[in-house]
Amino acid sequence: MRILVTGHDGQVAQSLAEQAVGHELVFTTYPEFDLSKPETIEAGVARVHPDLIVSAAAYTAVDKAESEPELAMAINGDGPGVLARAGAKIGAPIIHLSTDYVFDGSLDRPWREDDPTGPLGVYGATKLAGEQAVQASGATNAVIRLAWVYSPFGNNFVKTMLRLAETRDALNVVEDQWGCPSSALDIATAILTVVGHWQQDGATSGLYHFAGTGETNWADFASTIFAESAKRGGPSATVTGIPSSGYPTPATRPANSRLDCTRFAETFGYRAPAWQDSLNVVLDRLLG
Repeated sequence: MRILVTGHDGQVAQSLAEQAVGHELVFTTYPEFDLSKPETIEAGVARVHPDLIVSAAAYTAVDKAESEPELAMAINGDGPGVLARAGAKIGAPIIHLSTDYVFDGSLDRPWREDDPTGPLGVYGATKLAGEQAVQASGATNAVIRLAWVYSPFGNNFVKTMLRLAETRDALNVVEDQWGCPSSALDIATAILTVVGHWQQDGATSGLYHFAGTGETNWADFASTIFAESAKRGGPSATVTGIPSSGYPTPATRPANSRLDCTRFAETFGYRAPAWQDSLNVVLDRLLG
């Protein structure tokens, strides 16, 4: 199967590149393919003529989006809709990746797909617009919301913590935001599971949540990273938990980013490993 993947240097795209045995993956590159420019999207899809599209590229600078709302909306909101409509023209279904930031974080339980959305900032609002554009495109689509993504690739929380610990003995980390750390390696497995399911049974549209199994907060996540890093002879630091008010940012983060992934597991027969196990896989690769 020929699969067009947007975001060639992203964490999920690079994870897919490792795992997509038996498929022909075609990755988009900037500026030939620019989600803020519809004409490049349409031309790219027509040129590749894929059997399926994985929409993994996004404007992910959460704080910067507050001062660049138009660009964020073009890339996260409008671009995916153009991409999906271009796919619909050639009969290519689309798997579109979204985020926990479409929720306001106010519930005291993990979020389900049918819970009301209410993004707190520009990033979440633009990603929600992208979901809606894909769902209204006419293309068969699976929208998959993710949370707290990390991997051996790119920039992410795990790599940032390890880098900071190389020069600092102690760190203050927010402890009142809860979520489900998610390895991009597992996300790639999930995407390919959807692809295999669609190949066998036919593509059907749906909205899903996928994240690492289990929950934690940022401070405890950091402490676990350092404990496991130390076992491997890697950098480590002492973590002090602080409230979000002690680390102000331009964009407000949801206090509860936990996702209920039951629908995905029941539909496709795959659930992510415990986040601690997936973290160890990534640390083994980063620290040797």
